[in-house]
Amino acid sequence: LIDAHAGGIGAIGGRDGAGGASDVCDRLAYIMGTSACIMATTREPCFVPGVWGPYYSGMVPDFWLNEGGQSAAGAAIDHLLKSHPGHAEASAAARSDGLDLIDFLERRIIARAGSVSRAALLARDLHVLPEFIGNRSPYADPDTRAVITGLDLDTDIASMERLFVAGLCGLAYGLTEVIEAFAAHGVRSSIMIMGGGASRSPLVRQIMADTTGLTVALPQTREPVLLGAAMLGAVAGGAYASIGETMAKMSALGRKSEPTATDMAAFHTRKREVYKLLREVDRGSRAAMRDLARG
Repeated sequence: LIDAHAGGIGAIGGRDGAGGASDVCDRLAYIMGTSACIMATTREPCFVPGVWGPYYSGMVPDFWLNEGGQSAAGAAIDHLLKSHPGHAEASAAARSDGLDLIDFLERRIIARAGSVSRAALLARDLHVLPEFIGNRSPYADPDTRAVITGLDLDTDIASMERLFVAGLCGLAYGLTEVIEAFAAHGVRSSIMIMGGGASRSPLVRQIMADTTGLTVALPQTREPVLLGAAMLGAVAGGAYASIGETMAKMSALGRKSEPTATDMAAFHTRKREVYKLLREVDRGSRAAMRDLARG
């Protein structure tokens, strides 16, 4: 959590691309690693079911922090890929090209799809609820488990690519549920600043943008967690008088996502309907087996 909060400070503060000042309350921080943190700042306390907080001065002094989370984000994608029969073949091909597996798959996917946004179409008939170790937000259900539908007998790298994209879509739909829970209780943002290793992926950023309806941006720095820690140190050492000042002076926004095409917004809306059905299957199957055990 300390890393995530430092990453939030390094991500959401600073100037926009035109050099203007930031409004931290309009910015959501999404720090994606093995798990993921979704952090939002408000001027007044907002209580959101399934979300931690509000914490006064928990991240930005004199503001309130709400923090949602996904118990497995990067770990879920890694598990999906390792479970695919083509993992060894794809890993060897990636090494041959001097790439890690994720970069290798992403380059192939974008080349097949023709654009970053339309890459999601590869997962049209494959759907993943990637909650292998429970749901932290917004349902706070530790017993949730993953559900996958649409699998076939294909074992080639192309089928692995489809599973990868479907997993990313599933993470994005879970993120969207958290953002919708925020908004329903007065925590609203128009831009999401991503940090963590996966944030460097254009594919990840665009799927998140097309699904959530938010503009997704990178901080100018490649390491917002380290920058946030340096900003805290700068205040502690007297180089700056406050966190607000150091956020304005030491950080700025970088690249932003492309606008979402109308047809891709409609595509993700339809896939989210399937995602919700998968959640019902998970809940219903657990309920059925509990009833059986009691009988």
